[in-house]
Amino acid sequence: MKIIIAGAGEVGFHLAKLLSFESQEITLLDTKKESLVYAIDHLDIRVIKGDATSIAILNDAKIETSDLFIAVTSSETTNITACVLAKQLGARRTIARISNTEFIDHKDIVGFSKFGIDELISPESLAASEIELLLNQYGFNDSYEFEEGALTMLSLRLSRTATFVEKTVKEAAKSFPELHFVPIAIQRFGTQYTIIPRGDTQFKEGDKVVFITSKGGDEELFELSGRVKLDIRNIMILGGSKIGLKTAKDLCQSKFNVKIVESNKENAFELADELPNALVINGDGRNAELLEEENISNMDAFIAVTGNSETNIMSCLVAKSKGVKKTIALVENMDYYQLSHSIGIDTLINKKLLAANNIFRYIRKGEVVAMTKLNNMNAELLEFEVKQQSKITNKLIKDLDFPRSAIIGGVIRNGKGMIPLGNFTIQAGDRVVVCCLPRSITEVETFFF
Repeated sequence: MKIIIAGAGEVGFHLAKLLSFESQEITLLDTKKESLVYAIDHLDIRVIKGDATSIAILNDAKIETSDLFIAVTSSETTNITACVLAKQLGARRTIARISNTEFIDHKDIVGFSKFGIDELISPESLAASEIELLLNQYGFNDSYEFEEGALTMLSLRLSRTATFVEKTVKEAAKSFPELHFVPIAIQRFGTQYTIIPRGDTQFKEGDKVVFITSKGGDEELFELSGRVKLDIRNIMILGGSKIGLKTAKDLCQSKFNVKIVESNKENAFELADELPNALVINGDGRNAELLEEENISNMDAFIAVTGNSETNIMSCLVAKSKGVKKTIALVENMDYYQLSHSIGIDTLINKKLLAANNIFRYIRKGEVVAMTKLNNMNAELLEFEVKQQSKITNKLIKDLDFPRSAIIGGVIRNGKGMIPLGNFTIQAGDRVVVCCLPRSITEVETFFF
């Protein structure tokens, strides 16, 4: 695919990096020479210095032959304008990064596609949604919903008390008359090696295991993992950034009790006006005494979303030391992102990766309707829509010559999530969730052409 990315900032560079690994033909546009120099020194891509809203620059980037135009500059106006121009000049598909989440909430009413914008992406909104989902799935380290929860991806690290430790996948399955979850990826403790489990794969203490669950599967996993499910009601948010504001708004609407700590006095007053149902505190969230004064030990969750990764990590560690059950930190540095469990924080989130996951599905072949990369694991989770002509249609799963490094984790049929076994027949119209290692993606895609 020929892909043009406007904006060489944190999201644009990360996207260009991931897409270049996919052997895509990438052109990166930016007005800042230093950003482009860094990109060309580190990536095998073409770069052009210039404004993405310039018709001459877009023509120089060969916009008329591009398959995908992605505008992710820091300016929402620039992104929208560039996408409109790109579509008129011949780009097949356009994606605009926006910060005003009202655009996403009302995109069907406004009809952005009429203007030439096929998709809107808000990293801040994606991060806020991820945080809310993690809080609703307390006890799990990562989560991702397909079709509004018809199927859910959940991951956890197996403790010694987990019922299925030392059992094989097949032995564990026999314990449950009706299966509501299935393991799709395992990372052995102390390694970076990802395993796609089979019937004879054994669960071991310390494994990070990713499951696909249908309705009720999360409750079963809680019980079998030896954990006690605790309700989260009281939440403290550090940082009144766009993510902090969006998260606080969403959580207040979900009837959580929210405290938000903001160091800037003017910003704190603005937050208080926008969040009548939250308690806004003006102070330095890095100050352990302030956190104690605000009863941090009574909080069920602590979310750090300031613009500084180190501040977020350190404040979460302080919260953890005070007995907070769930800690979530926003980090920009991808090196930190790989260290979440070893440094004692429950979950690290990265808005660059969230945005990239959301955009990645547009470069996949077949009818990919959702896609996410598994956190800290070398595997991808894709949701395909099955067409009448698809190779997989009307076939039993056990009769498919599916690659060993891939697994069908779930099927959504008529809005209902199901955990399929070998005798399950895939039908046209089904949505199939597949977990696979990078080396098998191309082969998996051929089943859904």
